[in-house]
Amino acid sequence: MDMVQLRPEDVGEIALVPGPQERMQAIVQKLEDPIKNFSFMEYTMYTGQFQGKKVTTINGGRFAADTSITTEILCNARVQGMVRLGSCGALREDIKVGDFVIVTNALRGEGVTQYYLEEGVIPEADKSLTESLLAAVKAAQEQNPMLGQVHLGTCWTTDALLKETREVITKVVDQGAIAADMVTSAFLGICQTYNIPAAVILAVSDNVITGEMGFMNTDYYMAEGAMIDIGLECVK
Repeated sequence: MDMVQLRPEDVGEIALVPGPQERMQAIVQKLEDPIKNFSFMEYTMYTGQFQGKKVTTINGGRFAADTSITTEILCNARVQGMVRLGSCGALREDIKVGDFVIVTNALRGEGVTQYYLEEGVIPEADKSLTESLLAAVKAAQEQNPMLGQVHLGTCWTTDALLKETREVITKVVDQGAIAADMVTSAFLGICQTYNIPAAVILAVSDNVITGEMGFMNTDYYMAEGAMIDIGLECVK
């Protein structure tokens, strides 16, 4: 905390934690009177007001290792809750690009959580925040029927994106995973260690099972943009 010159009174009750800078900047544009808390390496944190509530946002990182740094900072700053706004690959054929996955728990396939959690401990999302996310998605779908469907379930987090072999995927699907990413288990696991409520919503960018790639798909961009308002709805 001394290194980034951050005090608990500098942050909001809730932190919205996207991965990339551009998603974080989209949140900042919706805040009133945003103040830059710090900029350290490629990470930048802002705090502002949203409809009368103090909200913090930071580009939390695209991978488990850098996510561990930013999540530690937020935990030590004593935020009272965190919402991750990320992306994922679907692990079911019926989950389409542009859909949403709201994570209930995570399978640990990265190298971070072994330092935080005992073997066999499952990172879990906070039920209350998860219910708020689900309600916010449904409200967004009522306003925009073009948005994708929402799916509730387990996310598998891996450090080895290019080693998603059929054997590995079959194993995690058999354990109940419906989505794959490179962040969620580390994010939830660290928050769990600090007893800070956390939830995760992911926009589906591709489908690992069918091979569909949607990073240039307008449905994915629509979902990614909608996530910003969905996350902000949870802090009201």
